[in-house]
Amino acid sequence: MPPRQTPTRLFAVPPTFLCPSIPRQHLRTILSITKPIPKPSRFNASPHLPVLGTSHTAALARKSRTLPLRTGALAIKKGMTALYDAESAKRTPCTVLQLDRVQILGVKTRKEHGYWALQVGAGTKEARNVTRPERGHYAKQGVPLKRHIAEFRVKDEAGLIPTGTNLTADLFSVGQYIDAKADSRGMGFAGGMKRHGFHGQPASHGNSLTHRAMGSAGASQGSGSRVLPGKKMAGRMGGEQVTVQSLRVMSVDRELGIVVVAGAVPGPKGCVVKVQDAIKKPWPDAVWPPTEVVEAMREGVEKVPAAA
Repeated sequence: MPPRQTPTRLFAVPPTFLCPSIPRQHLRTILSITKPIPKPSRFNASPHLPVLGTSHTAALARKSRTLPLRTGALAIKKGMTALYDAESAKRTPCTVLQLDRVQILGVKTRKEHGYWALQVGAGTKEARNVTRPERGHYAKQGVPLKRHIAEFRVKDEAGLIPTGTNLTADLFSVGQYIDAKADSRGMGFAGGMKRHGFHGQPASHGNSLTHRAMGSAGASQGSGSRVLPGKKMAGRMGGEQVTVQSLRVMSVDRELGIVVVAGAVPGPKGCVVKVQDAIKKPWPDAVWPPTEVVEAMREGVEKVPAAA
């Protein structure tokens, strides 16, 4: 059977090489202007491909913009005071924080743990009050027993400090901003007016013994005869971690381990406060610890940093 021939159109435009003088119009579309980007496969891990948005590497890249460049410290809230500036005639309420034998207990790397972080300890504790696994951890790191332990994440490897480094009050400088995290003061069981700021019921017009009552908690048959999740009601108030951002450092005393910050810090007196560089302010120029201290610790020589 002979091959079928495609019928030619009568008014078809001849090729360009036969009639170069015939004007032609080209319609440009989005596909002709922009080349389609090939969709990367999640099973292909070539280094030349773009980073997947759902990968662990992409998650760390997004998180790195909000991670401080260096570690923070654990401090004890001693109370509040005020500083008076004679030039501006302003009285600034401040909170006094004290660093008590703060030391680096461990280092977490991205290769081994998946992220960069430092384990920081503060205070001291008797050996009889420490469990055997905890004593083994301290002995392996070569550091004394600590009462409080916390972890501070850093952006990259440049923010890591050798294990055993002592963190003093001059880790923070006067004028910089810090973020303070602590457990708020527990209020116990509180009603809706104290816990959520409800206005309460009317004070007159026949209202009796329900002036501070919460009121209705939801409809009956129309809502399924239940209280919807997330309803603001009476319950336990306080005792939760609260973060206060961008507190200005007013004074630093290295000898006493005192850091005075402007404003209020969550928690009662004697609570443990996590203090770290503010993420919404420019990073401080101070480098901690000094270069000579890091070199000495890497060589295994104990050396105390000089006063700033």
